[in-house]
Amino acid sequence: MALPITLPFWLLSILPIVLLLILMIPLKWGVLKAAPITLLTTLLVSLIFFRTDLMIISSELLKGLWNAVSIVLVIFTAIMLYQVSAEGKAFVTLTSLFKKIAPNELIRVLLIGVVFASFLQGVTGFGVPILVTAPLLMKVGVKPLWSVVIPLLGHSWAGTFGTLALAWEALILQTGTGDPQFIIETAFYASVFLSILTLIYMSVIVYFYGKWTAIKQSFIAMAVIAVTLGGGQITFALIKPELAAFIPSALSLLFLILLSNSRLYNRDWKLENSSIMNRHSNSMTTTEKETMTTHQALLSYYLVTVIALVVLLIPFINQPLSQIDFGPAFSETVTGYNVVNPAVENYSPIAPFTNASAFLLLASLLTYYYYRKKKLIPNPVLINLLKQSGRKALSPSVAVICLLAISRVMAGSGLTIVMAEGIANVLGEFYVGLAPFIGLLGTFITGSNMSSNILFGDFQFLTADFVGLNRAAVVGAQTTGGGIGTAIAPGNITLGTSTVGILGKEGKVLSIILPIAIAVAVIFGLFMLVDHFVIAQFFSL
Repeated sequence: MALPITLPFWLLSILPIVLLLILMIPLKWGVLKAAPITLLTTLLVSLIFFRTDLMIISSELLKGLWNAVSIVLVIFTAIMLYQVSAEGKAFVTLTSLFKKIAPNELIRVLLIGVVFASFLQGVTGFGVPILVTAPLLMKVGVKPLWSVVIPLLGHSWAGTFGTLALAWEALILQTGTGDPQFIIETAFYASVFLSILTLIYMSVIVYFYGKWTAIKQSFIAMAVIAVTLGGGQITFALIKPELAAFIPSALSLLFLILLSNSRLYNRDWKLENSSIMNRHSNSMTTTEKETMTTHQALLSYYLVTVIALVVLLIPFINQPLSQIDFGPAFSETVTGYNVVNPAVENYSPIAPFTNASAFLLLASLLTYYYYRKKKLIPNPVLINLLKQSGRKALSPSVAVICLLAISRVMAGSGLTIVMAEGIANVLGEFYVGLAPFIGLLGTFITGSNMSSNILFGDFQFLTADFVGLNRAAVVGAQTTGGGIGTAIAPGNITLGTSTVGILGKEGKVLSIILPIAIAVAVIFGLFMLVDHFVIAQFFSL
C-alpha cells in the first residue's frame, strides 16, 4: 500500500515540528525539555499512524545516534579547545586585542560576531564559531542573549561552503548527478543567494545595535565585508568550493582590521543606549591581568587552521587518512506503507583522522602542553579540563542526539516524505517559491546545513525535475535555506547558551531569530518565483 499524501496525514507529518516550535517559543522550554517530548510524539505518530514497526524505529534511532557521534565529538573537542584557552586566560588577551584593533565598538562587534565567526566556520564548523565567539562578545560587553544571537546570524552564510565545503559536497552527492554544467550553475545560484544573506543578516545585527544611526556609522565597513565575503564566495564557489568560505572570511578579517586603523574607524565610538550592550557590567572593563602575548592567545586557532588545511587540502596526506573510516551496517526495512529504507553496509562513515574533532583535539592538546611549558596555566589540570569539557558537552550533546533521532524517525517512517510531497503536489510550479523553506526546515530539524542537504537534497532535485523547474536554482535555494536555518538550529542555539551561561533560554534566542529567518526565506522564495515565472520566461522567448 502506498503512503497516503492526504491532508490528515500531512497534518500528522508536521506535528513534531509544530510541537517543537510551540514548546520552545510560546512555552519557552529549553531544547533539553522540548526535544525528548517531541521525540516521543514522533515515535507514537510513526507507530500508530504510519505503520512503522519497532524494528524500523530501532534502526532509525540507531542511525540518529550514529549521526550524532561525529557532532558530539566536535562539541566535546570544541568545548575543550575553549576550556584550554579559558584556563590560560587567553580570552583576556583576545578581548584586549579586539579592543585595540577595533576601537569602534560596533566594528568590534562585527569583527568578532560576523568576520571571526565566519573564519572559524570556514575551517571547522559544527558549532565551533558559536562556542568561541559568544564568550568573546560577552567579554567585550554584549549581553549574554545577544552574544548568542549575533554569531548565529553572522556565520550562517558560510554554512554551505564552510567546513571546507562539507555541506556542498553532501548536496551534490545527494543529487546523484555528475553533470559539470549543473554543478557550476548550482554553485552560482547558491553562492549568489548566500552572499545576499551575508548582507541581510549583517544589516540586521547592526540595526539591533543602534538602528539607522548604526547603519549610517558602519555603512562603509559593511560594504567592505559584504563585497569581500560575497564576491569571494561567488568566485571560489565556481573554481574551488572548499575555499569559498575560508579565503573570503580570512581576507575580510584582514581588511576590517586595516579599516579599523583608518580615519573612518580608528576612534573610540559607541552608542550608550544600544539595546544589545550591557552598560551596567564590568565585562567591558575587566581588571584581569594579561598573562600572554597575542600570538600565544591565538595559538589554538592558528593550530586548528593549519592542521585542517594541511590534512584536508594536501592530497598525499588527505587521501590515506580519509580512507580510514567506519560505520555500522543496517538491513533494509520497509514500513506498512512501503517506505523503503535501503540496506547500508557502511552507514554515514566517520573518518576519525579527517573529522573536525581530530583537528580540535590535536590543537587543544598542543596548546595545553605549550601553555604548561610556558607556565601559562597552573599545575597539571588536563584531567580537570577533560571533566569540565565533558560536563559542559553533556547537555548540548543530549539535545543533538534527540534532534537527530527525531529527524531519522521522521525520514524512516515517511513523515518527511508526506510533509514535503504534500506541499509540492498542492503547489505545482509554485513550489519553486517554497524551496528555501524546505532547506530551512531541514536545518531546523537536523541542526546543520549538511544534514539538511542530505535529508532534502535529492527530494528537491527530483521535485524540480518532475515539476519542470530549474533544478540548479531549486537545489541552490535548498542549501541557501539551509544557511538561513543555521541561525535557528536548536543544537547551535544550545551550544551558544551553554557557553555563555544561559542554558534553558533557547526559546528566547529562537523568538528573536525565527521571524527574521522566515522573512529572509520569504524574500528568497519571492526571488525564486520571479526567476521562474518572469526571468526564465523572458529568456525563453
